[in-house]
Amino acid sequence: MDLLRSLPLGLYLEQPQTWLHKIDPRVKFAWLMSFLTSYVLANNFWRVLLVVILIIATLIARIPRRVWQQQMGWLLMLSFFVLAIAAISPDGLGVDYQSRLPANEQILTQQANSNNIQEPPAEKKAYSYVLFHKGPVKVTRYSLSLAVRLSTLIFTVIYSTNLYLLTTAPEEITSGIESLMQPLRRFKLPVTEIALTLTLSLRFIPLVLEEVQNLFRSVMTRAINWKKLGLKGAFKVWMTVAERLLENLLLRADQMANAMMVRGFTSPNEHRVQWHDLRLKGRDWLAIATLILFWGIRLAIGTQA
Repeated sequence: MDLLRSLPLGLYLEQPQTWLHKIDPRVKFAWLMSFLTSYVLANNFWRVLLVVILIIATLIARIPRRVWQQQMGWLLMLSFFVLAIAAISPDGLGVDYQSRLPANEQILTQQANSNNIQEPPAEKKAYSYVLFHKGPVKVTRYSLSLAVRLSTLIFTVIYSTNLYLLTTAPEEITSGIESLMQPLRRFKLPVTEIALTLTLSLRFIPLVLEEVQNLFRSVMTRAINWKKLGLKGAFKVWMTVAERLLENLLLRADQMANAMMVRGFTSPNEHRVQWHDLRLKGRDWLAIATLILFWGIRLAIGTQA
């Protein structure tokens, strides 16, 4: 099992360089925040539209199929299962719905004839709160709406964040966030320290995946008979593996800290590294204009009823 290849979540794709890689990290961060915030109080049409936009953006960017196929496939499968389970689950309202018209429609006809009132022919609209009911399976309008909200939320939050990390280097992310946080220096906030911590945490993600992968391989190569161990024995084994994982991660963190101290990186303010020269180019202004159009469509569609 190769986690770094089969599930490359949070990893940066160095090659090939797509047009998403070339956009300014601050603009991409604004797009990411737009995906995460425009979802609030939106209707289901907009939520489904966000999923479609993310899929189309991935295909247009020409990201290699081997990179996004498993990630998107697993997320779509997870979202589909959430959609199916939430749709058939009880909606929790517990309200009995009944028709607004009397059971005997002749009462209204006789009353209208007695008063000599000519009523226009009413259009009969087939409305039913229960969309599907067969045996124990029951789908209502509210349960279906809740299912769409949950499934699209899972896909949008996870995949939009992963797409941002996939096309933006950790140094670019920290440089962009540090540039956006410059006004906070007036309040004496440690902006440089926060950016450095974020850089180290992003760089630490591949190390964590590598340690988990190595421990899983070590367990698999020992050919442990899990049936003989039983539940208690298996729990002890996995607790030992988790303890070893924590020790290895702390050792990696200590090695990283010692390497920084040897190189004289004792204070971010005194030993600053200029990662990237952030300048907005033509493609960045086009992305900003598209973002304005994005929010215009969001406000035009409206909020959830």
